[in-house]
Amino acid sequence: MTTTIGKGDYRDAMSRLGAAVNVITTDGPAGRHGLTASAVCSVTDAPPTLLVCVNRTASAHASLASNGVLCVNVLSGRHRDLSGAFGTHGLGVAARFAAGSWRVLATGAPVLTDASVNLDCRIVRTEEIGTHSVFFCEVVDLAMAPDPEALIYFNRTYHHLQARLSKGDRLQ
Repeated sequence: MTTTIGKGDYRDAMSRLGAAVNVITTDGPAGRHGLTASAVCSVTDAPPTLLVCVNRTASAHASLASNGVLCVNVLSGRHRDLSGAFGTHGLGVAARFAAGSWRVLATGAPVLTDASVNLDCRIVRTEEIGTHSVFFCEVVDLAMAPDPEALIYFNRTYHHLQARLSKGDRLQ
């Protein structure tokens, strides 16, 4: 079967698939690195596993693959500038990390101290699809901010979402 959908049309369609904005970080023998990504998705909760899609030409790709660990730092509305720093081509690693405050959890990957959620992971499998590597990651530790909020990317712009749950309410 031949694909007839153009790259531009596909990108336009995907811009309407709202997604959380994340900074993906790593540290280890291949060094500290990070990038902004919205292609993150839950796979299963037993064991807790997610996937992260990263373009193989991204400057952080080799470090992620070699280190074998990463942290998905789910950004809040206040992190718009941090997202930009980690998404800027040519900006050095030290300058990217200078834009935030960091600590570590189980894997040693940098964890953004005021993120909405931190998902600290071991990469357990990698698949190559087209231009990207799909990292399947087992979550080995996590941290959550007390008040959930998110930075969402939809239709090529940022949106800040904040959820307030009433007592007894639970998101399903």
